[in-house]
Amino acid sequence: MLRRGRASLAFSFFAQGAAFALLVTRIPAVQDRYGVSDALLPVFLAAVPVLAGVGSVTTEQLVKRIPPSLLLRWSQPVVLLALVGVGAARGMAGLGVALAVFGLAVGALDASMNMLGVSLQRTYGRSIMLGFHAVYSLGGIVGASLAWVGAHWHLALWVSYLPVVAVLLPAALVGSRWYVDGDSGAAPGAGEGEREKAGSGGSGVVFTMLLPLCLVMTFAYIGDSTVSNWSAKYLQDVLGSSEQLATVPYNVYMVTTLLGRAIGDFGVRRFGAAAVVRVGALVAAGGFAVVAGAPGAWVGMLGFTLVGLGLCVLVPQTFAAAGRLFPGASDAAIARLNIFNYVGFLVGSPLVGALGDAWSYRGAMAVPMVLVLVTLVYARSFAPRSDRYGGGHERPRTADVGRGSNGL
Repeated sequence: MLRRGRASLAFSFFAQGAAFALLVTRIPAVQDRYGVSDALLPVFLAAVPVLAGVGSVTTEQLVKRIPPSLLLRWSQPVVLLALVGVGAARGMAGLGVALAVFGLAVGALDASMNMLGVSLQRTYGRSIMLGFHAVYSLGGIVGASLAWVGAHWHLALWVSYLPVVAVLLPAALVGSRWYVDGDSGAAPGAGEGEREKAGSGGSGVVFTMLLPLCLVMTFAYIGDSTVSNWSAKYLQDVLGSSEQLATVPYNVYMVTTLLGRAIGDFGVRRFGAAAVVRVGALVAAGGFAVVAGAPGAWVGMLGFTLVGLGLCVLVPQTFAAAGRLFPGASDAAIARLNIFNYVGFLVGSPLVGALGDAWSYRGAMAVPMVLVLVTLVYARSFAPRSDRYGGGHERPRTADVGRGSNGL
């Protein structure tokens, strides 16, 4: 049962990675199809993460009454159908509705996926969250590749999106039968009042304790959005690369993110989450330093590669740390933490762009470098609680010892 639950959740991460990549990598085509002006495009793009934040907040309230698995089961099809809507809508109003639905559903999807991932990790008694996010990265690579095919063959957006959705949607629905909610934050046998209390957690106390992780999440996504939005421009305009070479850094970044997450769980089990986060922050900051001081395009690509290897561990471990920090209210903590995913995404690209225009793009690259380094101050928040084994090994609950050996 656990094995199926883990595999089905991994597929959900994969499908979401592919869907999101298909959307963001075809933004120029979306703009051309609907005649969205350069001035109006940022409004459309900003609306998606804002509404995703609303969806995440709503999810926190919904999971007090229904299990995260049910939210995930129905939010993922909505995301996929909204993707088709983006490609097939009639007029700018239709595009706005499709993007709004996409954003709201993505917030619920991201939050519920990570809720299930954290609860499964708690059940297994060992680190598995990085593996789920590695599959998300793989989905992103596949989605970006399919988007390139669509652009290369000048396919209409709906023609590019529909076959992918036709495959992913039924597979996700079938796989959702095996989602495992696990320990969602309330002790087994707890009464309704106790579960309500566990879900709410006490907003003031929870947010105060959660704040360091919220900052780490924000800084990580500022770094991520810097690479995704500015790496090509930086290589071409600042380091003098060709247009073709300028497209390489983000692809390399995605591949190194996949590789780093694929092996990251082993590092957490061996050295502990706090140590992995410290190393990741140092490597990512070093990568941004290399980018800022690069004499040429190839050194700049090396810097972006290091950024990917370092940043890739921060987000999954931040979700996992929230689950450890609030074992009695993990769903609420993850939903609130997930909001700062979108805060970082919203802040990162405009921040670097404004600093680049007003100052220099080399100097702008120092900003995510410093912010990622601040993560070192909060690394202790990633350490296991006192009731767990040292070295990052989580103590399995007695009832789960037998089940934990059935991992993938």
